[in-house]
Amino acid sequence: MKTLGVARLYEDQREDLQLDLLTESLASKREITVSDINRPGMALMGFVENFLPERIQILAQTELTYLATLSPEGVRESLDRLFRFTMPLIVVCKGLEVPPYLVHRANECGVPVLRTPQSTTPFIHSLTSYLDHMFAPTVSVHGSLVDVYGCGLLFTGRSAIGKSETALDLVERGHRLVADDVVTITRRHGDVLIGRGNQLLRHHMEIRGLGIIDIQSIFGIRSIRLQKRVEVEVNLREWSDEEEYERVGIDEKKTTILGVEIPLVQVPITPGKNITVIAEVIALHYLVKVYGGFSPAEKLNQHMLEVMKRKSAARAWVREDTE
Repeated sequence: MKTLGVARLYEDQREDLQLDLLTESLASKREITVSDINRPGMALMGFVENFLPERIQILAQTELTYLATLSPEGVRESLDRLFRFTMPLIVVCKGLEVPPYLVHRANECGVPVLRTPQSTTPFIHSLTSYLDHMFAPTVSVHGSLVDVYGCGLLFTGRSAIGKSETALDLVERGHRLVADDVVTITRRHGDVLIGRGNQLLRHHMEIRGLGIIDIQSIFGIRSIRLQKRVEVEVNLREWSDEEEYERVGIDEKKTTILGVEIPLVQVPITPGKNITVIAEVIALHYLVKVYGGFSPAEKLNQHMLEVMKRKSAARAWVREDTE
């Protein structure tokens, strides 16, 4: 299970979220383990049955206005009820003043308290986006990722089958390299797969017989991009007379990455086959289905069925025409 320390969050987002530390330390007895946040208003009022202490707690106008209506004894009772739970972090929005007792109990219990001048809703959106990124499931795939006509094609296959050469040919034709050799794929909300390259390798590529080349230096800044949605896997494999390959395209193959299904196209390699043009057609074919709203294979199949029906009706009419 992934975890995130409060100190790491503070270091990463201090400027963007305008965070100030109110407690003595950033050390927390509980690390952040989920990307969701919680508003503890009901817990402050006494209802703790559904309280979620593993989440970051957000105190804003509602919670602090409620505490302001209580007597000093009521404030202590309400906050003591909250601090019965081990929480990773408390954040106060809108730059609001907090009861001194809250900071006192937070220091005792090892719960850092941060404050931001930002409004509650925009702050929650920004914080959640950061947490989603930090806790997103990630996997590394051996392959090449290229943006072809705006479609993210992930080329896979055994080592030395030609993934990098295909990617290089696509770049030479004006498409954009995202990553070669190792593609890091992250699953975002909405079942979106985002691929990016290794930070050390950047946009370098190994071409056997030539060595390491720098795509950006050779082809310019327009030949690369930092990340791209992974939309289709193109699996390169040697041609086999014993294997049956898809020839119509009605029964589409699928592959699963991090629990997300995407189309899988298996391309058999034979001498003289133009894989680059096929890759471009794969991208355009996918875009036609997604944005055009129809499948060419299904359209052709439907057309053939209609033609056969018309021919059958015509033959029946000819048989019955005895005039």
